[in-house]
Amino acid sequence: MKMTILTGKSVFGGIAIGRLSFYKRGQGTIQRRHVEDTARESQRFEEARQQAIRELKGLYDKALQEVGEANAAIFEIHQMMLDDLDYRESVSNIIETQKVNAEYAVGTTADNFAQMFSSMDDAYMQGRAADVKDVSDRVLRILSGGSDEGQTLTEPCIIAADDLVPSETVQLDKSRVLAFATMYGSANSHTAILARTMGIPAVIGLGERLDPSMDGVTAVVDGFEGRVILDPDAETLAVMQNRQEQEQKRRELLLSLRGKETVTKDGRMVNLYANIGNVSDLGAALQNDAGGIGLFRSEFLYLENEDYPTEEEQFQVYKTAAMNMAGKKVIIRTLDIGADKQAPYFELPKEENPAMGMRAIRICLTRPQVFKTQLRALYRASAFGQIAIMFPMITSLKEVRAIRGIAEGVKSELKAEGIPFQEDVELGIMIETPAAVMVSPELAREVDFFSVGTNDLTQYTLAVDRQNSSLEEFFDPRHPAVLRMLRMTAEAAHQAGIWVGICGELAADLELTEEFLRMGIDELSVSPGMILPLRQKIRELDLSDPR
Repeated sequence: MKMTILTGKSVFGGIAIGRLSFYKRGQGTIQRRHVEDTARESQRFEEARQQAIRELKGLYDKALQEVGEANAAIFEIHQMMLDDLDYRESVSNIIETQKVNAEYAVGTTADNFAQMFSSMDDAYMQGRAADVKDVSDRVLRILSGGSDEGQTLTEPCIIAADDLVPSETVQLDKSRVLAFATMYGSANSHTAILARTMGIPAVIGLGERLDPSMDGVTAVVDGFEGRVILDPDAETLAVMQNRQEQEQKRRELLLSLRGKETVTKDGRMVNLYANIGNVSDLGAALQNDAGGIGLFRSEFLYLENEDYPTEEEQFQVYKTAAMNMAGKKVIIRTLDIGADKQAPYFELPKEENPAMGMRAIRICLTRPQVFKTQLRALYRASAFGQIAIMFPMITSLKEVRAIRGIAEGVKSELKAEGIPFQEDVELGIMIETPAAVMVSPELAREVDFFSVGTNDLTQYTLAVDRQNSSLEEFFDPRHPAVLRMLRMTAEAAHQAGIWVGICGELAADLELTEEFLRMGIDELSVSPGMILPLRQKIRELDLSDPR
């Protein structure tokens, strides 16, 4: 065939080269049979249901070893679905009233429940449609006498499919899976999360141009660009092989530094965290051995939606982040929209200078219900890991005290409702304005930490619009005024006994790393790909050597 490029959505980066192997599953149709002995059919269903639960327990144990507790939890959810009284009664009722076989009753119940979940407005509940089909298919396989061995792979290959459910993914021989490529799927599906956690390149949403007739074709999965190249020509193959080699060198660096402390030669420990913009980036943070998440940009929840995300939608995302990081700190920044990040349904007025207009914490404090919804979700998620909350664009003590008042109100509500949460969630602020720097001694007495957003701090300090490309030569994050403000912020934080970090792009500037540490910066949060080079730099420094 002629070289063809399919584009989709990446859920994990990397380059894989190999043959496509389309996932093969049983496609048997469900026959509707009239039965007289309905009690026998109900018994068959009950035995199959119990067998399915035993299998799911086994899958949970297997997933626990391979992908951790958070990602194995889907198989506990599947067990709960099989125990659900509504599900069981629906199957039994269809058997009894229609006098039909157990297979037909299970298939009909699966279709009905999946349709019910899909029609709900809540994204989390919509995601349960695939789960109820998955558990029902398991029961149907058991009823028909099928095995639970999954697909046997004889050689390393790229797994292609319409979509993969978690039970299919976890049973694959990982040592022979080079990558995933699917026609459909969601970036936040359980399968996508599993793929990221396993570190397997994956591209979803390739559409029906990805066809089973391509089984056995040589392909390249480019997880960086979100594309699959079918039957690449010699030149393209050489380019992709070179990129694969470069990626391998990066992985070798990762292997040599993974698990090592981020500590200078003279023993100064530094917290080295990752900046991420979505739950889909968690895998990259873990893969690069981040000590935690220093900046989780929650605004993706608002920018990707056509309406305000619900408390439940937000809770599920924050909970996933907390659980996946398994006790490591996850600092979530409250919504930072406005300026260059617009969500139409907020109906923000058009402004002459949006960078200095209604944005970030100003929206939260003028729309307290939106703010409270996010805070409720954040505090609820704190029961599942080490979450900290960070507030952007602070300029005054008055704002911080207003925030604390709203947060205390949210905690009181959750207590009254009996909803668990961590009482001592750290609350911090971003230092992004000269005003915040100048009153940092007072602010430091009100919060648990500072995190400096150097992009905006540079913009406001130098009066240079960072979105204006014609002013690029005037935008200088290394300007002495910016560095002096960083030093002032660090001194104020330490005098008040709190820690201070940098989460702006400047944190990854290896030429400034030593200067930051000499200032007393306690934490650096960078893109996942910069964690290991920065760790290497820090481990080479000796701060006891006077300059």
